[in-house]
Amino acid sequence: MAAPTPLALFLLFGRLGFTAFGGPAVHLALIEDEVVTKRGWMTRADFLDRVGVTNLIPGPNSTEVVLHVGLTLAGFRGFWAAGLGFTLPAVAIVVALAAAYVAWGAVPTAAGALIGARPVIAAIVAAVAWRLAPTAWAKPLPRALGIGTAVLALAGLHELVLLLGAGLAGIAAQRIGRAGGTAAAIGAVPGGMAGLGAQSPGAMVMGGTAAVAAVGAWPLFAAFFKIGAVLYGSGYVLIALLRAELVEGARWISEGQLIDAVAIGQVTPGPLSATATFVGYLLGGPLGALAATAGIFAPAFALVALSGPLLPRLRSSAAAAAFLDGVNAASLGLLVVAAVYLARAAALGPTMAIAGLVALVALVRFRADATLLLAAGALAGAGATFL
Repeated sequence: MAAPTPLALFLLFGRLGFTAFGGPAVHLALIEDEVVTKRGWMTRADFLDRVGVTNLIPGPNSTEVVLHVGLTLAGFRGFWAAGLGFTLPAVAIVVALAAAYVAWGAVPTAAGALIGARPVIAAIVAAVAWRLAPTAWAKPLPRALGIGTAVLALAGLHELVLLLGAGLAGIAAQRIGRAGGTAAAIGAVPGGMAGLGAQSPGAMVMGGTAAVAAVGAWPLFAAFFKIGAVLYGSGYVLIALLRAELVEGARWISEGQLIDAVAIGQVTPGPLSATATFVGYLLGGPLGALAATAGIFAPAFALVALSGPLLPRLRSSAAAAAFLDGVNAASLGLLVVAAVYLARAAALGPTMAIAGLVALVALVRFRADATLLLAAGALAGAGATFL
């Protein structure tokens, strides 16, 4: 199939930016569905190699995967088209909600739609894990690494430690295999998605007193650039960094305003890092929103631009490829953990459980459109709440 144009990438990821609810795990599942399963623009191995690389650098994972896809398929024009297409819709929505918050001290609840979408969100992530497992865990060592990673992640071990440990295990297996005169034990293992802590969407945004615009654009850019440069792991890590930097450190916002900002990031589609846009608007108006948004996404854009061209070299090096294979095997284990947490958050009764199972069967057996299922779940939840 012919490579997509930058415009095609912008339109695809722009649509996802308006419809991809549910956090990084769901974003990556939807991206895989669109780019690999539906359009065949990339092989599953190529796509998941890029996911593995993003797991090793700081920044919002789903945004970085979008950037890698754009860079691979259409060069730097595709890089900018895909990245802006994915991030701008969320930023625009968050700016509108921030303006309402500043004007009224609260924004409307979206509880019904979010509750209805939860079982579909869990099913989407589980379906991607199901599709990837036969390839990612085809051999004994990758399977052991993935399952072990899932168990240790559920026990509370940090995701980055697990990824690095799996990568080192991959190198050790490759060297043992070479020393024994056999093929490397780990094999070529395209993996799953790391840094994907379960992010059940917030049910509502609480009312509060909006902050007066009092912080300049440069301090906002610098603060959020620092957060983006050290952001590893799940969305919960972002919340911890925001609290340390903005509430306890600079004391720019209150605990209540942080909760509101995170809830806004969760109830809107696109990357959760658009939370920065909300905080920037509270503290510096439209210019502050622009500065905070640029700050938190700048490290991701820079690191993907630098690391993307290195991926072919990584694959050409036996040790580096074995490290990446180990990381990818562990990544699928983390994806399974994300699916477990999301399913648990969605299990609000028999009806929700049945809805999740129906969505999972539709995705796996009938290859139903994930975006349409997500929209159907949200509409059903909103309608039930209204009634």
